[in-house]
Amino acid sequence: MPTISITSPPYFLIFMILIASMLICISHSQDFLCPTRIPQYGLPVYKKDIDLLQFSENLEFLEAEYYLWATHGYGLDIVAPELVMGGPPPIGVHRANLDLFTRNIITEFAMQEVGHLRALKSKIGGFPRPLMDLSANHFAKLFDEAFGYKLEPPFDPYRDSLNFMLSCYALPYAALVGYVGMNPLIKGYETKRLLAGLLGVESGQDAIIRMYLYERAGKVVYPYKHTVAEFTIHISNLRNRLAMCGTKEEGLFVPWQLGAENLTTTNILSADIDSLSQWRTPAEILRIVYNTGNEHARGGFFPHGANGNIARKFLKLY
Repeated sequence: MPTISITSPPYFLIFMILIASMLICISHSQDFLCPTRIPQYGLPVYKKDIDLLQFSENLEFLEAEYYLWATHGYGLDIVAPELVMGGPPPIGVHRANLDLFTRNIITEFAMQEVGHLRALKSKIGGFPRPLMDLSANHFAKLFDEAFGYKLEPPFDPYRDSLNFMLSCYALPYAALVGYVGMNPLIKGYETKRLLAGLLGVESGQDAIIRMYLYERAGKVVYPYKHTVAEFTIHISNLRNRLAMCGTKEEGLFVPWQLGAENLTTTNILSADIDSLSQWRTPAEILRIVYNTGNEHARGGFFPHGANGNIARKFLKLY
C-alpha cells in the first residue's frame, strides 16, 4: 500500500482546508464564549464624552502623583514620563513615613492611577499635567479649615501612616462621585465602558481607605485630641460646605436617620438615602479641590487651576 504524504499537493490542500476550518470554528467558539459586546448602533466615543472624561484626568493626576511620591519618593516623571506631556511637577510632595502594610496598599493604588491615566489618554486624549500643590502646608490649611481652628502642630500628612490615610480620605471619593455624576451624560459605548472600569476601581479604593480608618475610628490622632472618626466627619462637612449642594459626603458615623434604611449609625460606605452612590458635577468638584467654594476661583490643590476644556471654561468666565 503506497505511503500517503500530506506534503503532496492534493493532500496538502485538503490538510490546509481542514486546519482553516478548525481555526474558524475555534474563533466562532471564542466569540460565543467571550463576545466583545460591541453594540450594533452608536459611536464608540462622542465629542461631549471627551471633555467630560478629560476633566477627570485632573483628579487622576492628583492621585497618581500623591500616591507615587508617598511610596516611592518620585512620581510620573520617572514612572511614566510620557503621560505628563510637559506639565509641571507637583509642589511640596515627598515620601511619606508609611508602615509596610499601608505602603503596600498605596503602592497598588499608585500603579492603578498610572493605568487610569494611560487608559484615559489612549481612549480620549489628554492634556499636560496641571500644577498641583501637595505640600504639607496646604494639607495643614485644609485641616485647619475643616476643624475651624489652627491645629497645633500643623497637620502633616507625611508624618505617619494614619495621617497619610486621613489625607487620602478625600481623594478617591472626589473621583468616584464625579464619575457617578457624569455617567448619564456619557453616550459612546467605549467611553461608557471606560467610565465603568474607572468607577469600579475608584470605588474599591475609597472602600479600602474608609475601612482602614473605620478599624481605627476610636483612636485619638496624636498629638491632637480628636479621634479618627471625628477627623472624617469634619473633612466631609468641609467638602459639603465648599460644594454648596447639600450633604453628599459623610464621615464614618452618622445619625441613624442618615444610616442605611434608617437603621445604622455606622457609615463605612458613604451613600444616599437609598444606599446609592452620591454624585457631583464638575463645578462642585472644582469648588472642593480649589478649596475656594468657587469653581471660577483657582487655588487649593490646583494653584493655577485644573486643565481641560470644562475647567478652563469656568476660569474664563470669572
